[in-house]
Amino acid sequence: MMMKYKQIIFDVDGTLADTEYAVLHSLQDTIKTLTGKETPLEELIFALGITGEDALIKLAFPDVPAALELWIDYLHRYDDTVSIFPGIEEVLQTLSQAGCGFGIATSRIRDEFEQEFRRFPIRRYFDIVVCADDTAEHKPAAAPLLKYMELSGTKRNEILYVGDSRYDRECARHAGVDFALAGWGSHLKDIDAEYRLSTPGELASVAGVR
Repeated sequence: MMMKYKQIIFDVDGTLADTEYAVLHSLQDTIKTLTGKETPLEELIFALGITGEDALIKLAFPDVPAALELWIDYLHRYDDTVSIFPGIEEVLQTLSQAGCGFGIATSRIRDEFEQEFRRFPIRRYFDIVVCADDTAEHKPAAAPLLKYMELSGTKRNEILYVGDSRYDRECARHAGVDFALAGWGSHLKDIDAEYRLSTPGELASVAGVR
């Protein structure tokens, strides 16, 4: 079977895993602890899709490393609210059987990613994972996908990046890689994309698997 893409690379938050509640509420808790301020969740949506460090810099915390450590601590308190989106495991199984490889390019740091993600059975599908601490530049720069191509030995036209944010779209564009918008996890419907997906299962036909 001739597949259109050799590798499909996924963002994590809002693409593979429904982490929005955990990310936003833990950030809200962090701000409350460090400043005493109650911040509405809608004012924190900007933090979805960028590194925790970048989000905290935008919030002008004077000690970003300490704030990040606290945020990660709070994040783990919401572990029971995190789940893999319906249909993800099924499409990974289908595409894997057809010979497609998978990877991850996430804005999470390695320790944070592994602590959160290793408990999910789909972790076994991903041999190559590029985290925020693997590159000097982060999304929306091309660096995460360029690093992935270096590690996997793939070319631009052989991979598809699946994400839910403008940062993901821009990362793919800067790297010269096709992009699929994960409509099941995205707040934004106006993001330019080669493919606009409503469900994970649609990835099979995009990859050329029937």
